[in-house]
Amino acid sequence: MNGDRDHDVGAGGELSDTAFRVFVLMASRRLKSDPFFTDLYTPEVYSPEGLGWIDRTGMTEVLLRHHPELAPALSGVPHAFAPWRALA
Repeated sequence: MNGDRDHDVGAGGELSDTAFRVFVLMASRRLKSDPFFTDLYTPEVYSPEGLGWIDRTGMTEVLLRHHPELAPALSGVPHAFAPWRALA
């Protein structure tokens, strides 16, 4: 993004406030326009078991399923979007 580094980045952040706001705005628009998250989010498309699995699974579980080596960094973290534990 042009000019992205012209904005101050908060402590521990990688995106400026402006870039983060643009990201959040565009992400919500993409989700609202995706039929698999709107009209097709039904038991007929996903199956009742599939919808249950989606409801029971969070981002931490997805990360650990694909990258089990992250377990020490995610241990005790309330959710995947909170700061992770620092490892030596």
